[in-house]
Amino acid sequence: MKPYQINNMIIDDEFNGEEHVTTNFAYQNNEYSITFKKADLEIINTWIFKDGSSLPADLSDYIIESIREDVKKRI
Repeated sequence: MKPYQINNMIIDDEFNGEEHVTTNFAYQNNEYSITFKKADLEIINTWIFKDGSSLPADLSDYIIESIREDVKKRI
């Protein structure tokens, strides 16, 4: 079983002339978001949502790679 749960995934083909994929997920009782470039799944940004604010998130390489693989399978 994976340590996170993907709640939502949005493919945006109008952002800055490039396609992006934003994935919202729950991990360790927190809500996070990662945006990747769709072409190569390079990370654009990562956020954690706490107390009504969004802050840059520091996620482990393992979690990022695992989510990247899930995104690859879904698109």
